[in-house]
Amino acid sequence: MKIVILGAGGRLGAALLRDYRDKFEVAGFNHAQLELADVDGVRTKLRSTDFDVLINAAAFTNVDLCETQRDLAFLINSEAPRVLAKICQDKGAKLIHFSTDYVFDGVKREPYTESDSANPISIYGESKRAGEENILAVGDRHLVVRVSWIFGPDRPSFIDAIIKRAQENEQVDAVADKFSAPTYARDVAEMLPSFFARAAVGGGGDSGHKAARDYGGILHFTNAGECSWQEYAQWALDCCQELGVSVQARTVSALKLKDMKNWVARRPVYSVLSSGNYAQLTGVSPRTWREAVSDYIRRFYSKK
Repeated sequence: MKIVILGAGGRLGAALLRDYRDKFEVAGFNHAQLELADVDGVRTKLRSTDFDVLINAAAFTNVDLCETQRDLAFLINSEAPRVLAKICQDKGAKLIHFSTDYVFDGVKREPYTESDSANPISIYGESKRAGEENILAVGDRHLVVRVSWIFGPDRPSFIDAIIKRAQENEQVDAVADKFSAPTYARDVAEMLPSFFARAAVGGGGDSGHKAARDYGGILHFTNAGECSWQEYAQWALDCCQELGVSVQARTVSALKLKDMKNWVARRPVYSVLSSGNYAQLTGVSPRTWREAVSDYIRRFYSKK
């Protein structure tokens, strides 16, 4: 199985590259090596590269900047994925592309399933939704994996910022009225091979459940449960205290979305994704976000 990973320098792509190095024949391209905005360069590079599965973990993810750079957002998040899907289709390879909970408007108050209608409320969300549609229009064997609140050791995320602030200050705060689910990059890396298979009918792929290998379309995957950023941050500090990680702040004060004056783009208030379809396909349920966060802090912060 030959795997190519785009966005290998990012939080998710780096986790995938590290986890797959000893399991597959894998190559990774970071932003400097392959720029999705250079569509012609992408075509040239990937058409001359042999692979069975192409994983796209690259995107224009600055939600506020997308509002003022709409054309670039759609080029990277929408047009480039269409090109990737076509290249994969021509090769008989499978594209696995990562999308976001921000394709939803946040009006619903129970976890979103793959069958729920997307209704993005930001340019970022619009561009990512357009990318999904472009991919699935090319081939229904390709896979779009929606994730949320990715964290991991390769690039700082919300959880790392909270711990750093708590180590330097006696008071920290976080938004208490916005809800989603954290997703550990390492857990994504572990689940994804179940869906590896060539896109061509009769293609290979020995790992995982056959229903998962053959699955194409949209799939939701996050750690189980839901929380606000305040709850997420508080649990991180609780874990730090339990695991002997030194922090000054012990509690997280509440902010409201209306307090975030510097934000340009609208964010969905509730964007929890249901992983029920994933569990049905694989027979495995994701561990809870609390377990995943505790594991992360134990591995990368604790000396115990």
